[in-house]
Amino acid sequence: MRSLFALFLALVFTATSSQPASAADTVFVMRHLQKADGADPPLSAEGVANAQLLAGMLAKSGIRAIFATPTRRAMQTAQPLAAKLAIPVTSYDPANPAELVSKVAAISGAVLIVGHSNTVPDLITRFGGKQRVSLSDQDYGTLFVVTPANGSVSATKIEPSR
Repeated sequence: MRSLFALFLALVFTATSSQPASAADTVFVMRHLQKADGADPPLSAEGVANAQLLAGMLAKSGIRAIFATPTRRAMQTAQPLAAKLAIPVTSYDPANPAELVSKVAAISGAVLIVGHSNTVPDLITRFGGKQRVSLSDQDYGTLFVVTPANGSVSATKIEPSR
């Protein structure tokens, strides 16, 4: 699975390498990983393990900034990658996506955004994705890769190798 994902990332970055880096050239957008129950729940054990997989998969992807909603599950999804890259997770208000778009536009390189099933489709569109996506409340671990320069959107699943 890791080698397949590495090939996937290589294709994405090859397609975007000729674009000027005046703004985020690749935007990774995903819903938080598997959550436990309760009010503002943390990640479940499966979600914690998948957050570690995410960190390994994206460690060499050129990510310069990480944004997540202030919920525990979103922050915990992003935290292992942030620790690996030694960059902070910046909280954003999901009710103000225009502000997030503005912040991302000021970043050269790639960014990761962790949101929710009801915000990810809109974020993909706001970052130039031409393909409409939908997520159910049970969809965890789909990582969307948006290339703003050409509007392409691709997706891969974060899951343990079997």
